[in-house]
Amino acid sequence: MAISFSASAKAEVCRAVPHKNCCALAECFGILLYCNAFTADGIRIITESREFAQILPELFWRAFALEFDSFPSLAAPGKLVFQITDPDKIGEIMGSFGFHRLDTVALHVNLPLVEEDCCKAAFLKGAFLAGGSVTDPVKGYHMELATTHSSVARETYALVQEVLEFAPKLAGRGGGQVLYFKQSDRISDVLTYLGAPVAAMGIMTARLEKELNNKVNRRCNCDDANTSKVVEAAQEQLSAIRILRERGMLEHLPQKLRQAAAARETNPESSLTELAAMMEPPITKPAMNHRLKKLVEMAKEAVT
Repeated sequence: MAISFSASAKAEVCRAVPHKNCCALAECFGILLYCNAFTADGIRIITESREFAQILPELFWRAFALEFDSFPSLAAPGKLVFQITDPDKIGEIMGSFGFHRLDTVALHVNLPLVEEDCCKAAFLKGAFLAGGSVTDPVKGYHMELATTHSSVARETYALVQEVLEFAPKLAGRGGGQVLYFKQSDRISDVLTYLGAPVAAMGIMTARLEKELNNKVNRRCNCDDANTSKVVEAAQEQLSAIRILRERGMLEHLPQKLRQAAAARETNPESSLTELAAMMEPPITKPAMNHRLKKLVEMAKEAVT
């Protein structure tokens, strides 16, 4: 089964595991605030990314010196579920972020934990790995981070605006909050910031290919339209020449018009430029156009 663009981007982000404890803590903070469940009753992280699943236990051990109470085999098909249900572990993890297991009503981004630039990046990496996705650019441009915590979404919005100098869109979805980007260049910038430059390049490459295809299509459509006009004009000119001949008028026309008529009849598919070069002596394209228009006008007058 082919790997999705989103899974490929996450795999790229997972290649850089934080070496500093503060960054490991910040990345875990992003993971927990954007994962499936982070409550006083339990922690549940569900992912389809094998690369994310591989680094997750290491991240939690480095940040909290704790292990998951249940975790899947990486060889298992489908979604992988990591859980912590031990109240003491949950309390210790919440305490690391300034929360209390039994007293905290609403989770939020504890700003001192993401004060350093490296920790800001680590936090957003964790948010993307746990609650993010990015659409294959061949299909469209869309990247999002989804969380069930309203305060977290608003604070992440401000964090993104601070570090990238542009803001995502914010919307509600099914009781949760979604931060999303729709512009290809901004999605590329976000992926680069998160440590996925190859995925970012994929976005820009897809954009350039679409722009090139659009230009080619517009050119082809324009060429088709021009060709149709040329064919229609040539048919009108040939019809006019037939009318003039049937009325016995053609042989009495000035030599220049007779020469133009003969060239068009002999070369029904030639352009004005090509016909103009056939004249003796050669003339300009506008001059050739004028002669053929004169033939058409004369034919119209003859039948009225």
